[in-house]
Amino acid sequence: MPSKNRGKNRAHRRKHRKMDSGGSSGEGELELSADVGGSDTEVLISKTKEKAVKKQSRHQPSEPPQDGEGVWAITIQVFIPFLVAGLGMVGAGLVLDVVQHWPVFQKVSEVFILVPALLGLKGNLEMTLASRLSTHANLGHMDSPKEQWSMIIGNLSLIQCQAIVVGFLASLAAMVMGWVPEGKFNVDHGLLLCASSLVTASLASFILGLVMVAVIVLSRRCNVNPDNVATPIAASLGDLTTLALLSWISSLLFEAIGNDRWLAPLIIVGGIFLTPVWAWIASRNAYTREVLSSGWMPVICAMVISSVGGLILDFTVANFKGIAVFQPVINGVGGNLVAVQASRISTALHKYGRIGKLPPQYEPENFLWSAFCKPGGHARTARVLLLMVIPGHLIFSYTISCLQAGHTTLTPIFVVIYLIAALIQVFLLLFLAHVMVHWMWTRKIDPDNSAIPYLTALGDLLGTGLLAIAFKVLYVIGDKDSDVGD
Repeated sequence: MPSKNRGKNRAHRRKHRKMDSGGSSGEGELELSADVGGSDTEVLISKTKEKAVKKQSRHQPSEPPQDGEGVWAITIQVFIPFLVAGLGMVGAGLVLDVVQHWPVFQKVSEVFILVPALLGLKGNLEMTLASRLSTHANLGHMDSPKEQWSMIIGNLSLIQCQAIVVGFLASLAAMVMGWVPEGKFNVDHGLLLCASSLVTASLASFILGLVMVAVIVLSRRCNVNPDNVATPIAASLGDLTTLALLSWISSLLFEAIGNDRWLAPLIIVGGIFLTPVWAWIASRNAYTREVLSSGWMPVICAMVISSVGGLILDFTVANFKGIAVFQPVINGVGGNLVAVQASRISTALHKYGRIGKLPPQYEPENFLWSAFCKPGGHARTARVLLLMVIPGHLIFSYTISCLQAGHTTLTPIFVVIYLIAALIQVFLLLFLAHVMVHWMWTRKIDPDNSAIPYLTALGDLLGTGLLAIAFKVLYVIGDKDSDVGD
């Protein structure tokens, strides 16, 4: 009898093991997906996905719960941080409007080329960090204090390494774009650009990284979707912090050129020696090892794209002084809104799909239709975000006007043309986000690590370019106030 019972028990266990590991959506397939291809994020979330896939196989909803948030819930959770972020961008615009007259910006105009590249680091690094951690938070991976601290240390080390490298490359790009057309070279100015960029990138990334971690942990505890609030708050502090640091540090180094020429080279050498230390810490962390090896292309390409926007800014500021106060605002709003959308789509794909294959409800039959016109899901979120553009920019523009900042008078024609430029920018960015995130997913590229840098850099380029066109159109049609170059 005991042997018969043991035989029945073994058969019973084999039957359940077969049920758990077999089938089209069972654990066996998920374990295989963790071993064959995919990023570290995909491996880390495989266990969480088992429960979601089992539940989905029983009910098979037409829209995932992540996309089922109500319009008002999305609006409130996004718009309040969006307004806070906008005030930070207004502050950055006010700072840029003042510092454009400082001696360092007048004598070393290549610093203007650094502005979009370094402000874009919040998209390259902090918003990407926010997107990664939001995905882990939504999947429950930050509920354990041990895993939480491991993620924090690994990710802060990673962004320090990336910030120093990208800051150095941004300074080289500024030198090339600023000096090659004019055929001049100044060693002191080159050292100033490099040292200013390194210190600004490192300090800003460390401060903002700590803020991002705190926001995501608190959001999780308050039962708020961190995808909706983390990236706007990164934008709110990112522009102001980075621009203030860049202006202050570059001004100090400019004053030191005559007496303390050793200061800039010392900063550069210190940054070079610290980079391998941060890289070593990140390489030993399971949550950042894969990003350290494969996450360079997006941030470097984004830096180059943002630097082209900086070249446009350097040219247009010389002709239209009023553009300075609006440049961080239009770029920040576009990058802020598209980062929210990209982060939400990426989290949903991680939660309900396997990297390399789209879930059935995410198959985009027509990109324009599925990006904006479908009844629910991410198209509904895109419509909500697009509707925030006009009221948001009106609030920010009239805040600038009430503070009597800049060289700008808000005439009706100026407001109309400015809002048209802003709407075009955000519409194009949301469409590109929809296409890019889904395309990256099908190519087994983790969009949490790659999509936001490209999108925010394109937001900087589109925003600066469209703003320059808007000011040129205003000047041509006769609105020759001091804000458009008269």
